[in-house]
Amino acid sequence: MVTGSAGFIGSHVVEAFETAGHRVVRLDLKDGSDVRDDTVLDRALPGVDLVVHQAAKVGLGVNVADLPDYTSTNVQGTAVLLAAMARHEIGRLVLASSMVVYGEGAYDCLEHGRVRPGPRSAQDLQRGRFEPACPMCGEAVEHAATGEDTPLDPRNAYATTKLAQEHLAANWARETGGSAMALRYHNVYGPRMPRDTPYAGVAAIFRSALAAGRAPRVFEDGRQLRDFVHVRDVARANLLAAEAMPGVGSLMACNIASGAPHTIGQMAAALTAAHGGPQPVVTGEYRLGDVRHIVAAPDRARAGLGFHAAVTFEDGMKEFAAAPLGIS
Repeated sequence: MVTGSAGFIGSHVVEAFETAGHRVVRLDLKDGSDVRDDTVLDRALPGVDLVVHQAAKVGLGVNVADLPDYTSTNVQGTAVLLAAMARHEIGRLVLASSMVVYGEGAYDCLEHGRVRPGPRSAQDLQRGRFEPACPMCGEAVEHAATGEDTPLDPRNAYATTKLAQEHLAANWARETGGSAMALRYHNVYGPRMPRDTPYAGVAAIFRSALAAGRAPRVFEDGRQLRDFVHVRDVARANLLAAEAMPGVGSLMACNIASGAPHTIGQMAAALTAAHGGPQPVVTGEYRLGDVRHIVAAPDRARAGLGFHAAVTFEDGMKEFAAAPLGIS
């Protein structure tokens, strides 16, 4: 069963599993099927041997008024689903998690080694001081690859609920003897991304602007590093995860990323060039919940799942520039 089966990533996951010969039960709120509804779950789960949980409220959020929706959909929805899986004795789960659980990425200080800067202050951001500093000496730091054992530090409502999902899945695995794989997606992009919504990823926001004839508005100075990974690669990672479950009673987390980071500015420029303009505008604006750099260490997914990204940044952006967007 794939939850969120009609969504951006979920629809590609369904296609990957069906192409591999699996029979997929689809569950999506757009079709009137809510993972928070025991009646729906009790009807859908008999005969299912694996749940791929993609359903979630995504994005950074607009303001604190979004908190109830995030917790209801992501936390309560996952709790109800896991309880139903236990009831129906389903012991395998692939969970869509996110790189946002890390907060700021990993950094190295010349004097203090590996450090984790705290949240950037509004005062620094207003002054255009976007780069984090060493929390011990205040000197400049260099970004480093973020592995799965990095201490977790969620910094917005979405991030907090994604981490809660991981904790709930780990509880479920320990108590039922189940196996769970949490896939920490980095910046996913590709066909069917939702359009014209503040809850979409930055790639979708830029693509929506271009489709409307507007210039993409790049926050800060555009030098924020991210790992952009194509949605078909993400769907394939879900299929590989289903075939490489950890031992009973445990949860394993894996970064799902390309291993080839680019800046937000580079992404905007590539998308604009492939689409044909208008040119991006670097605004200096910021959002307090954003982090500066988050670069993935992809080694665990390579070793544990046999996963590596097949779609290059250049090819993926060219395709995405012309691909249809989904419905927000």
